[in-house]
Amino acid sequence: MLRKVVEGALLRPGRQGASNALRAFSTERTHGNLKDQDRIFTNLYGKHDPFLAGAMKRGDWHRTKDLIVKGRDWIVNEIKASGLRGRGGAGFPSGLKWSFMPKVSDGRPCYLVVNADESEPGTCKDREIMRHDPHKLLEGCVIACTGMGARYCYIYIRGEYVNERLALEKSLAECYAKGLVGKNACGSGVDVDIYIHYGAGAYICGEETALIESLEGKQGKPRMKPPFPAGVGLYGCPTTVTNVETIAVAPTILRRGASWFAGFGRKNNTGTKLFCISGAVNNPCTVEEEMSIPLRELIDRHCGGVIGGWDNLLAVIPGGSSVPMLPKDICSTVLMDFDDLKKQQSGLGTAAVIVMDKSTDVIEAISRLSYFYKHESCGQCTPCREGTTWLWNMMERMRVGDARLEEIDMLQELTKQIEGHTICALGDAAAWPVQGLIRHFRPEMEARINGYTPGKIAA
Repeated sequence: MLRKVVEGALLRPGRQGASNALRAFSTERTHGNLKDQDRIFTNLYGKHDPFLAGAMKRGDWHRTKDLIVKGRDWIVNEIKASGLRGRGGAGFPSGLKWSFMPKVSDGRPCYLVVNADESEPGTCKDREIMRHDPHKLLEGCVIACTGMGARYCYIYIRGEYVNERLALEKSLAECYAKGLVGKNACGSGVDVDIYIHYGAGAYICGEETALIESLEGKQGKPRMKPPFPAGVGLYGCPTTVTNVETIAVAPTILRRGASWFAGFGRKNNTGTKLFCISGAVNNPCTVEEEMSIPLRELIDRHCGGVIGGWDNLLAVIPGGSSVPMLPKDICSTVLMDFDDLKKQQSGLGTAAVIVMDKSTDVIEAISRLSYFYKHESCGQCTPCREGTTWLWNMMERMRVGDARLEEIDMLQELTKQIEGHTICALGDAAAWPVQGLIRHFRPEMEARINGYTPGKIAA
């Protein structure tokens, strides 16, 4: 009743400015509940034909020539205006990254390399694109190559992704047969050749320079930067390495317009995003949603909630195994975008949401991740090679409580000695989960140590 009286007073003549102020204060936009007509990936669950005939019915390859002939500058400017940020983890502005490729050739060919080496634990979004919507990726490759001035594209796919690889190879053959790829792609006068390369299972090859080394037939070990790939990349030529999802959304952005894509999510966190939710939820799934959707709404709306209800939630890893976990109280309000998760000392990463309920031994879970990073370290940098082994050894003792209380601080110091002291980000990825554990669950670690009895395994 009081609100009606206030609104009535504000709507009298001469009160329009006050009315606008009330509206701005009281109707802050919420994000989420993406409508079907706004979804980019329309065959995410494989209910329709993934190959060329079905893809064209869903709008793929529709007047692609018209997009190509608008030219390189128009493509890059549209991607910049859309606010698209890399979907592989780092979140670097995509249009800016594409613009780093040289405008004038010095005689060297330019390359686009698509990182389909999806090996981050908990992440399963790119495989859905490759096996159910492969033509979105292939059309995106042609568009992106035009925007970067690249003549060749390599798709580096994880070796274990057999079905995804077969679907992609069949789709690529269809494209060549129809003249959509290759010489005079789509009749545009632009030449683009696409090659599919299989990885051999190394997590480190998801790092862009290690991936380039692997493509060249060498061991997958990251390179020092500079020089950056845009200057000296694959075979010593200008190269852009980017994620499957980032490339696959480009054609739809150009067709619908940058402003359409930029209309989703908060400023600097725009667009739609594939989220893969696993763990202690009633319905694990991969779903396309609006950026900046609240984490709780994402889980409740699309996954049927946490097993046992929200009160049974212990923690969530919001962006794949390499980002720090968040406890329940933060999960209740945090938004799923780059900036809000960074503010909470975590990250969006690959948007792989791993949910842990109160039945989870959170110390054991992080110890298992520490083993993964120890196993996947390429061994090139001493802080990572030695530090990841120490991390795992200490976490194994923390798991059973066979440690001293002061070793928790030693463990924190060890993570700081690894973080930021390696060529690539694998060292950071190993350190951050442990830092998240200490930050939010130190009392559990102390209780485990205080309750330790030699010869007894922790419950």
